[in-house]
Amino acid sequence: MRLQKFIAECGIASRRGAEKIIESGRVYVNGDLVDYMGCEIEPDTDVVEVDGRVISRESKKYYIMLNKPKNYVTTVSDDLGRPTVMQLVSDIKARIYPVGRLDFDTSGLLIMTNDGDFANILTHPKHVVNKAYIARIDKPLDEAQLERLRSGIELDGVMTSPARAENIKRGQRGFEVKITIHEGRNRQVRRMLDAVGANVMSLKRISVGSVTLGNLPEGKWRRLSDAEINKLRGKNK
Repeated sequence: MRLQKFIAECGIASRRGAEKIIESGRVYVNGDLVDYMGCEIEPDTDVVEVDGRVISRESKKYYIMLNKPKNYVTTVSDDLGRPTVMQLVSDIKARIYPVGRLDFDTSGLLIMTNDGDFANILTHPKHVVNKAYIARIDKPLDEAQLERLRSGIELDGVMTSPARAENIKRGQRGFEVKITIHEGRNRQVRRMLDAVGANVMSLKRISVGSVTLGNLPEGKWRRLSDAEINKLRGKNK
């Protein structure tokens, strides 16, 4: 078995996250440092350590959704001492981790799991999983601004994929626009809106694929249903 797949099955990170862990020199196999891709292991006999701790595969898989508040980082730990989303799921007695991430100042739907294959489906670009956001802005977007978002915005010299974009309504503290993308570039929605001249006052993710945030209270989590899991896996479409 590939080392990164084993690490993912142990609930440490997604497969892509496991690759970064390996490359950063945090993994030992049978006492030897492995910091390169392509290492094959025997999962039943080889001893794998991450950050000095022997890891093993989780027998029970967890699939949850969290309504992340603002001002939490979407990481397992934070060097700056900021609160992390792990503090909001501390009652789950398993090593789960976030699938993708939401920015520190963005709230809303975050999926967490200890199933590396499932996480890979949601994060790998080839699977094209749509994610919808509601942004509160100071004034509605005009048609030219909406068309720019729908055509794609150049960020760091690379065009984004076309987004779905529409004005929703006037809220109590500003106007709301709904943006749907399937990429996961750094601060992508905020940067796209900034590029068309919109002032973003708040941003919330309301759906990932077919799973919606619904009325889940902020800071709380719930398990995904079997139907939701299967739809996210691409089954029962």
